[in-house]
Amino acid sequence: MKRYILTILGLLLITIAQVSFIQKKSTSKEELGKLLFFDPILSKDYTISCASCHKPGYAFADTTTVSRGVARKKGLRNTPSAMNVSLLSSFFWDGRAADLEEQALAPIKNVSEMNLPLQEALGRLKNNKKYYRLFDEVFNSEPTAKHLAMAIAAFERTLETSDSPFDNWKFSDDSNAVSDDVKRGFALFSGKGKCTSCHFGSNFTNNEFRNIGLFNAKNLKDSGRSLISGKKEDAGKFKTPGLRNVAITAPYMHNGMFKTLQQVIDFYNDPNKVVPNAINRDSLLAKPLGLTVREKNDIEAFLRSLTDKRFHKVSTRK
Repeated sequence: MKRYILTILGLLLITIAQVSFIQKKSTSKEELGKLLFFDPILSKDYTISCASCHKPGYAFADTTTVSRGVARKKGLRNTPSAMNVSLLSSFFWDGRAADLEEQALAPIKNVSEMNLPLQEALGRLKNNKKYYRLFDEVFNSEPTAKHLAMAIAAFERTLETSDSPFDNWKFSDDSNAVSDDVKRGFALFSGKGKCTSCHFGSNFTNNEFRNIGLFNAKNLKDSGRSLISGKKEDAGKFKTPGLRNVAITAPYMHNGMFKTLQQVIDFYNDPNKVVPNAINRDSLLAKPLGLTVREKNDIEAFLRSLTDKRFHKVSTRK
């Protein structure tokens, strides 16, 4: 009988230890960040979350020219994708955030977005039993600004994609993964189109700021990078975006003025035709490219081939 009781107690202790181990491993920093990313608790009126503007089905970008914050207040710039950001060296169109952690907190405080003072946001999290427990579990601390930023940034760093037809062609050596027009388009993108002067690397961005000719101080008044740097020569410069999943992140540019990839390609083919009075347009765009209709279509086919397979249905609807 005694042996039987000791055996039962031993099994019970093992079970408790296993359950305890599972519980300790149940929530990671990334998982906590995901919960926060999708929770409207971080907006003033509990109506929007990070995911309201960074829509998962559209590569964590928005589908409108500019997003709307609390009380339906319109933002100032187009919402870029929150995917494939782990290698970036600056954030937002004007580069005002130096890392993902700084970026993560900015929309919460922004009066045009979530409009919630940071201390009030932390107070909500501290008073929420679930989040208080999770922050303690992940960080061994009550909710703090540092740990809030770390959690959201950690989740955003998981949003990487590398399973597109282009990847299968170029990096898996599958010549059948893309069509001939994609292959022609990539050659044009790398050559006649001059696109790789700014769009190169694993995410097709040089992480720099360029003035492509969408600033004229009249109807196009956003001076971009100069608002941060204070340098006159930076007027009209904006961050070069990555191109992965670009086919499903319309509308395009910092102001969302182009609704389709074809409009973007038409602009680059002859910027002066679209914005004739641009100030300090980059010299790379000084002359028309002279692309034919077929060449434009081929470049678009290449850009569409950068869409991760998880978004195939969305891509085919665009």
